[in-house]
Amino acid sequence: MDEQYMQVAIEEAKKSLAMDEVPIGAIIVHQGTIISQAHNLKEHEKNAISHAEILAIQEACKKIGDWRLNDCTMYVTVEPCLMCAGAILQARISRLVYVVPNPKFGYVESIDQILQNSKNNHKVIVEKMENEECLNLLQQFFQKRRKATLNSESKSV
Repeated sequence: MDEQYMQVAIEEAKKSLAMDEVPIGAIIVHQGTIISQAHNLKEHEKNAISHAEILAIQEACKKIGDWRLNDCTMYVTVEPCLMCAGAILQARISRLVYVVPNPKFGYVESIDQILQNSKNNHKVIVEKMENEECLNLLQQFFQKRRKATLNSESKSV
């Protein structure tokens, strides 16, 4: 089942990619039903907190009618940043499944393991999945971004 849910998150990430956003998608599942899905909209909305995880949490809270997302699982294509990891804790999400580590901004395993801190009053089960398509989406996005940067630098010389 995890693979099927992650595929929905990947479809969300593709929406970001089509909008020239970092391709990250997130969904939240409660009792076997997808209750929210979102993708990065930071550039589109010109809003630093329009991350897929934050948007998915907001939608799920509205759907459930509570800020507590107990017994929910979040599937996200990329390791959450500090802000999103904090939101996952605050929302009391029970389980997080992600694919691609984020060495520059990831606070689930790369920079820190904030969700596993023993001082937290809430514990999140963290699982990492393998998915080649997820990794390819990110690589495609950043290759395109680097190419565009190189082209603009060479034109200005």
